[in-house]
Amino acid sequence: MREIEAYYGESEEAGRLRSGSGLLEFQRTQELILRRLPAGPVSVLDIGGGPGAYAEWLTSLGHSVYLLDPVEKHVAQASALGLQGVRQGDARALPCEDGAVDVTLLLGPLYHLTERADRLLALREAQRVLKPGGLVFAAAISRYASLFHSLVDGFLDDDAFWPILTRDLEEGQHRNETGIAKYFTTSVFHRPEELRGEVEEGGFSEVEVVGIEGPGWLAKDFDERWRDERRRERLLKVVRAVECEAPLLGCSLHLMAVGRKSS
Repeated sequence: MREIEAYYGESEEAGRLRSGSGLLEFQRTQELILRRLPAGPVSVLDIGGGPGAYAEWLTSLGHSVYLLDPVEKHVAQASALGLQGVRQGDARALPCEDGAVDVTLLLGPLYHLTERADRLLALREAQRVLKPGGLVFAAAISRYASLFHSLVDGFLDDDAFWPILTRDLEEGQHRNETGIAKYFTTSVFHRPEELRGEVEEGGFSEVEVVGIEGPGWLAKDFDERWRDERRRERLLKVVRAVECEAPLLGCSLHLMAVGRKSS
């Protein structure tokens, strides 16, 4: 956790969703949440919510959002957003009563909890604090994210990156000992079926796994396309069309699992 906290303390997570493929990730995550979000104002616990991009958006829609994050810098940033509540904490031990909220977001913790037992504990905590029938939205990084990134961004032949990529593909355990920030930090990368299995074992039913960015982020002219409203919408249409296609799920940088707490 010290390594992860140091990484986020030095990086600017608040700006990540405002450029490049982060724009697609942000818009698609929003629409996937809206598609399943109950009508009317709901209470949301954003677990590992970082500097609060999604919490701020949901608050603007009239929902009551509480944010929890282990990184002090993120807590300070989120505290300025006018949320219902913000505090530092751990996804594996939520400071909430049973059945306290309508929705839980786990849009970061699952890929930084590298031990399966810890991920299941976080999922069970997210399930515990939900009201009966409540929803969880849980994100994971695709097992193949490093491979695609290295091909698109041109560092496949970097000898320092090769051991990282090899372990990612073989084990799904991402370790960066190079000190190069673009190679990310300690994480676990999921196959779609692994994410589904963990969310189900965490106590959720009706679990659906979809690709967030799908193959859309691979467009060679992504930045120009995103600036053009008509071309952007065409890109989003094809991403939506294949979001559940099993052979293409691994092309997405991030996966989204949605599950329900049984009544």
